[in-house]
Amino acid sequence: MKIIIAPDSFKGSLRSPEVCAAIEAGIKSVLPDATIISIPMADGGEGTVEAAVISTGGHCEEVTVSGPLGVPVKACYGVPGGRPCAIMEMASASGIELLPAEQLNPLKTSTCGTGEIIRAICRKGIQEIIIGIGGSATVDGGAGMAQALGFRFFDVDDKELPQGIGGGALDRISRVDCSMVEPSLKTCRIKVACDVTNPLLGLNGAARVFGPQKGATPEMVELLERNLAAYAEVLKHAGLCSGCDNPGDGAAGGLGFALRVLTKAQMVSGAELMIGITGLENHLKGSDLLITGEGCSDSQTVNGKLCAVVAETAKRAGVPAVLLSGAVHGGSEVFGGLFAGAFSIASGPCTLQEAISATRQNLFSASANIAGLYKAARKLT
Repeated sequence: MKIIIAPDSFKGSLRSPEVCAAIEAGIKSVLPDATIISIPMADGGEGTVEAAVISTGGHCEEVTVSGPLGVPVKACYGVPGGRPCAIMEMASASGIELLPAEQLNPLKTSTCGTGEIIRAICRKGIQEIIIGIGGSATVDGGAGMAQALGFRFFDVDDKELPQGIGGGALDRISRVDCSMVEPSLKTCRIKVACDVTNPLLGLNGAARVFGPQKGATPEMVELLERNLAAYAEVLKHAGLCSGCDNPGDGAAGGLGFALRVLTKAQMVSGAELMIGITGLENHLKGSDLLITGEGCSDSQTVNGKLCAVVAETAKRAGVPAVLLSGAVHGGSEVFGGLFAGAFSIASGPCTLQEAISATRQNLFSASANIAGLYKAARKLT
């Protein structure tokens, strides 16, 4: 018997490698002789590097870069086993979790450190970079990243703006100089793991949708909107872009826009990227069952979220997929037959905090129950 475990993280509780371990322990308690392959998954957000490295037997490289407010931080990127590429999370350098709530200020926070990681990877000779851009503390339109990669911004007096500008300084940019761009960037292919479809500007844009999450007041939101528009116009005038309304341009406070127009990055599904990196399709050959999971499941699960993409991959291979979730809202009418079964791991009525604290044990118990049912079903057939 061969069982694949390929879950997302349970947000606020367990990372995907820990979820795998709990599910595997539960299965083994009932089916000790089963062949189990654990493949921690992620969709480009927090935990993507860890999941990719563990799933492929790769390794991490550490680099010291500028944090969101310029204070040095230690970030890392992953090099998957068996594939000549690097995987990084912009949040490790420019993430919201790097700052206490009282220091969040998108007028000042910068993606400079993200650019420094990209530069370090390029200088290693690695020619493919996958970037997860969730969890940013920034609304700088990726200007800080651009500066770290050698793009130079000048004001109306033709004075170069200092490294690491934030969203509050974008209106000071009068022209851009590309003559000092990192040479190795030209031969590097960049893919952005991003499921956000927001444009850079407007009601659904970077400032108005994501600004408040990063500490922006209503007044700051309107200032950031104007500054992003001015910044995009400068890049358009320089011939670097024709517009800023592509899906994903507004991701990570406009970092998606800068990656697309300045590095020629390609926006792709984070879940599908991870499926390719981990070789999930090959692992499914000859498998009897796949178990996936996430913290909460509802009608949004089937709209391209990781567990649904994993289940669809399993379905194409003729392998039934079971979903384990901290909470399941809806039944077969919601999940449309995508899963052979969708189960909440909750053991009874409890508070959210109690449920989070019991995640590991609940995953063990739910997995043991599924293994018991599967064992009985095989005997019946």
